[in-house]
Amino acid sequence: MGFSVNYAFLMVGRFVAGIGVGFALMSAVLYTAEISPASSRGFLAPFREVCINSGILLGYVSNYAFSKLPIKIGWRLMLGVGAISSIFLAFAVLAMPESPRWLVMQGQLDEAKVVLDKTLDTKKEAQLRLDDIKEAAKIPQDSTTGNIIPKQTNGEGVWRELLLHPTPAVKHVLICAIVIHFFQQSSGISAVVLYSRRIFEKAGITSSDGKLLATIAIGFSKTIFVLVATLLLDKIGRRVLLLSSVGGMVVSLATLGFSLTIADHSETKLTWAIVLCMTMVLAFVSFFAIGMGPITNVYMSEIFPLRLRAQGVSMGVAVNRVVSGIISMTFISLYKAITIGGAFFLFTGIATVGWVFFYVCMPETRGKTLDEIECLFGKLVCWKEASKKMNDVTIE
Repeated sequence: MGFSVNYAFLMVGRFVAGIGVGFALMSAVLYTAEISPASSRGFLAPFREVCINSGILLGYVSNYAFSKLPIKIGWRLMLGVGAISSIFLAFAVLAMPESPRWLVMQGQLDEAKVVLDKTLDTKKEAQLRLDDIKEAAKIPQDSTTGNIIPKQTNGEGVWRELLLHPTPAVKHVLICAIVIHFFQQSSGISAVVLYSRRIFEKAGITSSDGKLLATIAIGFSKTIFVLVATLLLDKIGRRVLLLSSVGGMVVSLATLGFSLTIADHSETKLTWAIVLCMTMVLAFVSFFAIGMGPITNVYMSEIFPLRLRAQGVSMGVAVNRVVSGIISMTFISLYKAITIGGAFFLFTGIATVGWVFFYVCMPETRGKTLDEIECLFGKLVCWKEASKKMNDVTIE
């Protein structure tokens, strides 16, 4: 992209980069889930989000530095500098062990056991994880030698179980996975991250340096609060953090819509509206980063049964990328049609619907084994909680 000679060349490069991002988004979730010990799963899974936000922050900072260069060079460096991290990642992957699940599917149980012994807390946990993988994968054995027969499959049976003949629990899991990805992106995070300069411009910030510094503040806030989330996920649980996060997003979006509407209709620059707008943008990305952002991938890595995880995660990531693309491509047209404030009131409504869904349908998974998590799904969470209270009253 940095060496593009025309628009078509630039778009081809962007398309190839997008394919790479899509693979990385899915494989990072699966890989982390398969090698993480249960004791630190909630701490390690959000690190994908930590790295993404660190990259966004570095992008903002480098953009600010490159903006001082002549425009013919600056935009090429803004795009081309990303190749450095890609090259580093390519070499880093060579040092990473293979996924134990894939090794088991190929009949390489000894290699899988070595990987699990290195990455999990205890030998006992490694053996239990290996047994779970073998059982979920339904690996055939040679009747005479007892050796594992490598199982080659394209996942046709898994797709049937996931889409055509799902159990109530699997159907519930799939709906939760798709819907949480949908609401993560449709609540407006892509619009805020990608079009923050336009938002600040609408609020009344006119200087280029001011807008760039404001976007750096967004990246800094997201990174800090994702780090906070990694410390809280295993302490207070996924459900509480998710509901608190989305609730804060709703309030931030509503206030942001109000402040942008006032600023957009005022003939003079209103300092209080500018300050309120900046505060609410930072509050929104902070609330997103402390819950909705990292929990989406943590939840995805936990709720799918092992035999369905790869296909289930791929569906969730596909929905995530499609919705993100739609929001990114339509935001400018949207705010021109219904005003900038109206666009954020729309995001407020979407986030509110998301909060209701999460409250009703998504159970807590902290500290649960795979078998226990599978038993949590199949009925509405609020119905389960009401039933538990009724049982407690009956026992007393």
